[in-house]
Amino acid sequence: MAYDAASDGLRAFPDHVRLQQLLALALARAGASEPANTRLRELRDAGHADEETLGMLARTHKDLWASAADAGERRRHLEQAHRVYLEAFQRSGGYWTGINVATTALLLGRRDDAVAAARQVRDTCIVLHQADPQRPDRYWLLATLGEAALVMGDHPAAQGWYQQAVGHGQGRLGDLVSTRRNARLILRHLGLDTAPVDACFAIPRVVVFAGHLVDRPGRPQPRFPPGLEPAVHRAVRDHLSRLGPAIGFASAACGADILFLEALAGLGSTSRIVLPYNRDEFVRNSVDIVPGGDWAARFERVIERAAEVTVASEHPIGSGSTSYEYAFRLLDGSAGIRADELDTELRCLAVWDGSPGDGAGGTATAIAHWKRHGRAVDVIDLTRLRQDAGPAIASAPRPAGPASAGATPRPARRRFEPRIVGLLFADAPGFSRLGDLDLPLFVDKYLGLVASEMKGLGSPPLLVNTWGDGLYVVFGRVRDAGVFALRLCDTIARTDWRGLGFSSDMSIRIGLHAGPAYACLDPVTERPNYIGAHVSRAARIEPITPPGAVFASSAFAALARADGVDEFACTYVGPTPLAKGYGTFPTFLVRARQARGDTPCHT
Repeated sequence: MAYDAASDGLRAFPDHVRLQQLLALALARAGASEPANTRLRELRDAGHADEETLGMLARTHKDLWASAADAGERRRHLEQAHRVYLEAFQRSGGYWTGINVATTALLLGRRDDAVAAARQVRDTCIVLHQADPQRPDRYWLLATLGEAALVMGDHPAAQGWYQQAVGHGQGRLGDLVSTRRNARLILRHLGLDTAPVDACFAIPRVVVFAGHLVDRPGRPQPRFPPGLEPAVHRAVRDHLSRLGPAIGFASAACGADILFLEALAGLGSTSRIVLPYNRDEFVRNSVDIVPGGDWAARFERVIERAAEVTVASEHPIGSGSTSYEYAFRLLDGSAGIRADELDTELRCLAVWDGSPGDGAGGTATAIAHWKRHGRAVDVIDLTRLRQDAGPAIASAPRPAGPASAGATPRPARRRFEPRIVGLLFADAPGFSRLGDLDLPLFVDKYLGLVASEMKGLGSPPLLVNTWGDGLYVVFGRVRDAGVFALRLCDTIARTDWRGLGFSSDMSIRIGLHAGPAYACLDPVTERPNYIGAHVSRAARIEPITPPGAVFASSAFAALARADGVDEFACTYVGPTPLAKGYGTFPTFLVRARQARGDTPCHT
């Protein structure tokens, strides 16, 4: 939201320095270090050498140091961060750039310089704090005192300062995460345990949730009888209480989902909701299914309290199971992205009876997904709760209710088969300017290169289609779509097109999306095809992608995270208006990941 607000402001005030700084800071905190670094260098080159600009520029070099794979590149970025922090500190005498001079000196192996700078910063901060204990920047004064104590090796003092800082920093999650990140950096560099300092910070865990609906009327075998609701609510609330502060991700069906969301609200925690399709149909199919119940009203309340509500698809897909599977993967991946942003623990929680379930896309599917990816799953056992409640609740009669209650999504037409796929659209910028003499060369060399890269894939695509310079590819896995896009982009960028006889250099731009699409046999071409609303959305990402880049939807980024993809990273670049007036959607830049063995990387 900070990035979006700063972007809106800069459209009205493009030369506003503070808005440019805040936009760069939002990029840096989201992990987009290179775009942030570029913006801040442009500010500095325009003559803005204030502490804020220089300090944030140095911070991006420090972030690039942390993510670089090459040892020489890492050293270069760390040296650059230290030099820019030092310049800012010498110009301003500010304590926040001063403490970073100390920390970067320590990381560079210059311990004496680090301790001297930390001592100078500590003395300055103590004077400022004693002069006005309630000054507006007291959080940063206290956090800086904690970091200075760490650099000087006084860990008990560091913990004391950090605890005071956290007391003043409630609700400032970004600041707390930033402070803890620096503390961890120092301790890990020194080979020390981070747990004592971690305990000072109340960074919330992220909890992704799945659970059974309350039993529909007439269900022959009880699973979650309505009378069990109080026991399930207590069990969920008690589990969340033991976890401490949390950000919860869930759907909002009647039963376990809504009980989880209500428990979060009761504990003062934040919730984010993913619905498989539009609210009205979802309420009919999965919320208002118990005659005389108040689930619909409770649904509206949890929706109103949620920090964010995402609708995975506008309408149910096929018979419905694909809708729920897609929504869950979107939910799980979004939770993972948020946990990565906060550098916090991702927990999986389920209310489950241990059975395979009624069909694909339910609680058992979620648990199987988590276990397949090596996740630990906390399970609240519905079977045990039913046994503890006794036969009166577990086998209470359930009225059949009206025929409309508990209706399921409409079935798919037989000739269509929905499947969650990776979708790629690409074209060659400048193709329309090629002369007739270039066209045979384009087919032979440019499209030939595309074909060659495709043959090198381990798993062939489900569908490939071209028209002119346009390319449409459907992949069975999100990973394959991202890997192929980056490989193709890199190969085209490295090719000497003029040497091959072209009158100008060639490029490519690629848009990626992931979602359900319908497999069908096109009666006109008599060839297989994939169509649907998500295909249309994917097609509108490519035209707004810069040449030489790969852009993706938030759904693609989330599904890549849910699938544990580690070959590439998706970095938020802001809300982007899609082609043909399709609306504005969050957009991500896809880049090859440069992972090092001792640095965890996340999508």
